[in-house]
Amino acid sequence: MRSESDRAITEVRKVTRVQKVASLQKIMAAIACFSLLSFQTPFQAPTWGERPPDDLIRPPIQCPTDLSALMPLLLRDLPSYANRVSQRAYTNFRTADIPGYVLVADRLETEPLSLNSEGTVPSIEDSPTQVFFTTLERQYVSGNPVSLQHYHRLFLVETRDGWQLALMFSTLGSYPADQPPTPPQDTSQGVIAQAIRLWLRDCRAGSVAAEESL
Repeated sequence: MRSESDRAITEVRKVTRVQKVASLQKIMAAIACFSLLSFQTPFQAPTWGERPPDDLIRPPIQCPTDLSALMPLLLRDLPSYANRVSQRAYTNFRTADIPGYVLVADRLETEPLSLNSEGTVPSIEDSPTQVFFTTLERQYVSGNPVSLQHYHRLFLVETRDGWQLALMFSTLGSYPADQPPTPPQDTSQGVIAQAIRLWLRDCRAGSVAAEESL
């Protein structure tokens, strides 16, 4: 009885060993086939830098160093940047005032004035470049929309990292301009100035839209 049982166990072990060998052979054949295919058509992992520009949503640009080329791009995007800054501040602080909107930025002028011609501009160590522009904005007073014009005097300094905002002064006027504007105020930390800093940062990173892509 024991010998028959031993023979049965031995036969089972032989069958099991044969099945394991067969399975191993199948696995090795599959690995060999995969290796052959991989050798014939090597896998190349896609990298961002190797993608053609046409596949990018917005191809990177070289931020202009010439203000005559840079400022039109800045004024084109300034309303959207300023509105995001304003909405973010409203969302974070939840003030009772309804945030206004910048509708357009234009009337670019680059004719410089004396730095202290109005007695309001402090001295700046680096010689800044002056830029003047206007923003048309819509504010809400007691829930009613009011159109206003802001006249901005922007001081930019060119550094090794690109253009940087040094100072900004703004005056407020009505629209249409039927009243004299307010005296200049330092708005270097205001919504427009913050939007300009963000845009200059994005421009240096090459993440703003080029003129020809519009």
